[in-house]
Amino acid sequence: MTEDRARITHMGGPTTLIEVGGWRLLTDPTFDPPGDRYAFGLGTSSHKTAGPAVAADRLPPIDAVLLSHDHHGDNLDTAGRALLPHADTVLTTRAGARRLGGNAKALAPWTTYRLRSPSRPTIEITATPARHGPPLSRPVTGEVTGFALAWEGQRHGVLWISGDTVLYGGVREVARRFDVGTALLHLGGVRFRLTGPVRYTMTAAKAVELCRLMRPHTALPVHYDGWHHFHEGRAAVERRLAAAPADIRDRFRWLPTGEGVDIGV
Repeated sequence: MTEDRARITHMGGPTTLIEVGGWRLLTDPTFDPPGDRYAFGLGTSSHKTAGPAVAADRLPPIDAVLLSHDHHGDNLDTAGRALLPHADTVLTTRAGARRLGGNAKALAPWTTYRLRSPSRPTIEITATPARHGPPLSRPVTGEVTGFALAWEGQRHGVLWISGDTVLYGGVREVARRFDVGTALLHLGGVRFRLTGPVRYTMTAAKAVELCRLMRPHTALPVHYDGWHHFHEGRAAVERRLAAAPADIRDRFRWLPTGEGVDIGV
C-alpha cells in the first residue's frame, strides 16, 4: 500500500487498526466480550453491549498503541490491557504512562513522538488536546489525549484521532494548527443518568460544527456503539448528518466493523 492510503479496520467502540507504510497502529484497545459492567467514577458505570469484530488473539503484531486514556473501560478494557505489553510502544497521556509503566511513553499536548524504521516511512505522532467533559471536569474525568499522525506522502493532511473529547477551545486549536485529511471522531454523546444532560464526548451536532471548522477530506465516526452509555448511535448521527449541508455531509464515511477499508489520506 502506498503512503497516500491507509487501511483502517474498525473493531467496534473506539478501537481501530490503522495500517500504513508497513506500520500497524492500534487505537484504544477494547476486546472484552459483552456483558461486563465497568465503573467510571463518581458513582457512574456502564456495561458493554457488543463484543469486538476481531478477537485480540487474531490481531497482527502491533507497532504502537495510541491510547487516548487508560482509566475508563470503554477505551481500555481487561483484554485490551493484556495486549499492551505485546506492542512495541504505547503512547498515551502523562498520567496514563505513569500508571502503566513498561513500554508506555507519555505525550504532553503538542509534543511529538516519531516512529522510525529504515524500511518504513517515519510517522510523526503529535498529542492533541482533549477534554472528557464540561469545563472544570478534568480533575474528575481525568487526562485524555488525541493524536495527529503525519508522514511523507499524505495528500490531504494529517490523520487525526480525536480521543474522547467534547468540542472546546483545545479541539478548535487542532483545526487551526493542522490541515486534517482524515478525522477519526469519537462520538456517542456519552452521558450518565447520575450527571443528567452533561455530555462527555461529542454529539453528532458538535461533530458537524467541528467539521465546518476543520474541513477534513474524510470524517470517520467511531465510539458510537457497543456500550450502554453511548447515547447517540449510528441512526442518530445519520439523522443529524441528513440535515447538514451537503459539503459537510459528504465528508462522512462509515467504517464496517471487522473489515479493512482503504482510505485516501
